[in-house]
Amino acid sequence: MSETARPEATFSDLLALGDVPAEVLRGVLVYKPEPSAEHGDSQLALGAFLRQHFHRPAGRGGPGGWWILTEVDVQLGPHDIVRPDVAGWRRERTPERPAGRPIAARPDWICEVLSESNAATDQVDKFRLYAEARVPFYWICDPARRILTVYRLDGDGFAVALQAKADETVTAPPFETMPLRIGILFGEDPD
Repeated sequence: MSETARPEATFSDLLALGDVPAEVLRGVLVYKPEPSAEHGDSQLALGAFLRQHFHRPAGRGGPGGWWILTEVDVQLGPHDIVRPDVAGWRRERTPERPAGRPIAARPDWICEVLSESNAATDQVDKFRLYAEARVPFYWICDPARRILTVYRLDGDGFAVALQAKADETVTAPPFETMPLRIGILFGEDPD
């Protein structure tokens, strides 16, 4: 007796879960674990920093030019629906704020915040998927090690553009116009 191939999951399968946080990676439903306090703090700190300086038209208190959203469903393909911790779209490429569920427009930047339970997914599975989807920049924020790693799309894959520790202030692509004190991502109070 042969086994019947299980159909690949789609957005409809996510909807059927209701409020259960999950993604579809390569046609497989992947449940997102509840975030730790460290994860939530890093995600909120980064989102707040970026929204303050970049989530607006240019010239209104910062360089602007981006739509910054957290925890939204983004469809990269029929069997690839991700929910990045923080994502951004350049306004020059996406003039209207991304809307709906799932968002069909590919982000220009994604950041995933690592937790012990999701590190392999973010550092391997999503790393590969985001490169294949041609996401220009991918950040991995690691609260346990207090390190930010910035990847830039280079050919068919990502290359490290920057790594920084909590005690450093950097200009991290694609947001080079505003210095970022890495420690604020890991619980340090902003100036």
